[in-house]
Amino acid sequence: MPPARPRLLYVTDLAYPARGRRYGDEDVFLTSRLREHFVPALCHPRDAAALMDGFDAVVVRNSGPVLAYRDAYDAFRERASATGTPVYNPLTGRGDMAGKQYLLDLSAAGRPVIPTVDRPEDLHRLPGAERYVVKPRLGADSIGLRVVPADEVRGLVAGDVLVQPYIDFVYEVSFYFVDHAFQYALHAPHPERRWQLEPYEPTPADLDFARGFIDWNTLDHGIQRVDACRAPGGELLLVELEDLNPYLSLDALDDAGREAFVSAMTASLHRFLRDAGATGG
Repeated sequence: MPPARPRLLYVTDLAYPARGRRYGDEDVFLTSRLREHFVPALCHPRDAAALMDGFDAVVVRNSGPVLAYRDAYDAFRERASATGTPVYNPLTGRGDMAGKQYLLDLSAAGRPVIPTVDRPEDLHRLPGAERYVVKPRLGADSIGLRVVPADEVRGLVAGDVLVQPYIDFVYEVSFYFVDHAFQYALHAPHPERRWQLEPYEPTPADLDFARGFIDWNTLDHGIQRVDACRAPGGELLLVELEDLNPYLSLDALDDAGREAFVSAMTASLHRFLRDAGATGG
């Protein structure tokens, strides 16, 4: 008999109303292809902790902002840790998975990120700007993000928020990785239309930039998206390191690109299950 296919609990919010994105379509496509190698069962993130015991691994995909189900997410992490259930991406990420602290850390270390502070006494470290971005430390999907004039920013640096200069960037670009292997890049040539993405051919310097953050994150397995902006001076600056549930914008790829990604993800999941010692049956 052929070996049993590993069982995957695939966590997604198919109905999440993402602006400019169709979570449900992407995850229906991916699970339809993963079914050739695995037995995937889709569930809402609120149900993951209760269902995970019957599976070889949990795959967290387009599950939406954790802020919407914080208690359920914390219970899921605790349950996964207690049972040793493998979770893909592994829950050891240092990027958005752990909040926005990494932006402060990388900024303080002089890495190529949008300068970021979280205390009034540190505002002088930011370059002068007419406007500033104020956003929650635990924010996601632009929830709670505000752009404010310079004369208002000091009064808002209280509580759990981050402050960055507003950058009139040329465009945003995203680099997609499976494990540590680069897969493709997409960019939004029109800044006001973030999710109207087109293929982007990265330069060697672009890839060095993106790989620097992938290496910093030290995740051996999983899917990551490095979001950056092209500053007016031509340099790339990190906007976000998405290592929990990055939307992949597979609909912006051609058929060959989608097939290549499915193959990479399938191989990654097999390696992940092998290294975790999880098998089907």
